[in-house]
Amino acid sequence: MSDTYTKLTQVFESQFHHLPSDKFFSPGRINLIGEHTDYNGGHVFPASITLGTYGVAALRSDRDVKIYSTNFPEQGVITFDIDNEDKLPHASWGNFVKGVLQALRGYGNQFENGFELVIEGNIPNGSGLSSSSSLELLIGVVAQKLYQLKIPRLQLVASGQRAENDFVGVNTGIMDQFAIGFGEKDRAIYLDTNTMIYEMVPIHLGDYVVVIMNTNKRRELADSKYNERVRETQETVYQLQKYVPIQYLGELDSDTFDKYADNLSSETLRKRARHAVYENERTKVAVKALKNDDLKEFGELMNASHQSLKDDYEVTGIELDTLAETAQQVDGVLGARMTGAGFGGCAIALVHRDAVAQLEETVGRQYELVVGYAPSFYVANIGNGAHWVGEVAGEA
Repeated sequence: MSDTYTKLTQVFESQFHHLPSDKFFSPGRINLIGEHTDYNGGHVFPASITLGTYGVAALRSDRDVKIYSTNFPEQGVITFDIDNEDKLPHASWGNFVKGVLQALRGYGNQFENGFELVIEGNIPNGSGLSSSSSLELLIGVVAQKLYQLKIPRLQLVASGQRAENDFVGVNTGIMDQFAIGFGEKDRAIYLDTNTMIYEMVPIHLGDYVVVIMNTNKRRELADSKYNERVRETQETVYQLQKYVPIQYLGELDSDTFDKYADNLSSETLRKRARHAVYENERTKVAVKALKNDDLKEFGELMNASHQSLKDDYEVTGIELDTLAETAQQVDGVLGARMTGAGFGGCAIALVHRDAVAQLEETVGRQYELVVGYAPSFYVANIGNGAHWVGEVAGEA
């Protein structure tokens, strides 16, 4: 890891002609189960991973913010005044930085100076492992340290979500930012997104590992049908409120939903709502299974989750279906499903460590046959959430 900080320190020095003061890391995340339930007031079960966004930063004496990403060198150094809240041109990663600063300011925080920041992410871009939320929480911990802000972690998490919703324009729930803000090594977060009550659940996989399977198909959330799904499920709540006093689909159990489902105005709305309600129940059962070390049941629930995301929520597509459904047939795989928003991105598989090579070979071959190019595979290690790593002084 220190190699990355050494490189970033050198880039920082070449761009800004002095050394940075502090090092930071913010992870990506996978969601083990509970997909598209977060903005429906349901339960989710994410974990932060050891892939993520690295940063080195220092305060400035003036009010300029200067940021540089080794992932987007063609954008050069992006500069703006700390008080300027106008959007940067589309596709500029600087909008995430601006959005978080604006959200923090909305909570009453004040910034007297600008800062300089160099970042590098090793989350595959557009992979659905939440590179945007990783960046948002990195900015949050950078601001917290440089400005010595005495703020609760939940405010950093909420500022990331507000940046995404209000500034970037994607109606995400809070799961991604929460997982990255509160993540802990070898634990997943069982979160009720309606009440924000959560439990850290130890992950005991024994001889099994979680393998991330990347479609290598780029997707941009803001340009996808994500916001459409948010609107559709909001419409089902509006229609169901004539029969049950709910604010979110996550408040319904499956029996109550089944009783009133026929009152929804279209089959499409019924399918969208059915996924949200049944996926929420699956998540509750899956967490119990994991606590009981019943990996077989957990895997079966992963498979059922993928089927629902394919048939009822229609957010998978040929790439994710090929990965998950091929993986499900491999000996040693207990379950596989898409993770994240869908429309490309990644799937995950719960696989015996002795079967990882077989999984990669079988799934890789079938995917190339169907899709025409290769997927990528990573073993997902569950790591700590966004944090200050240390001072740069003394970096080898």
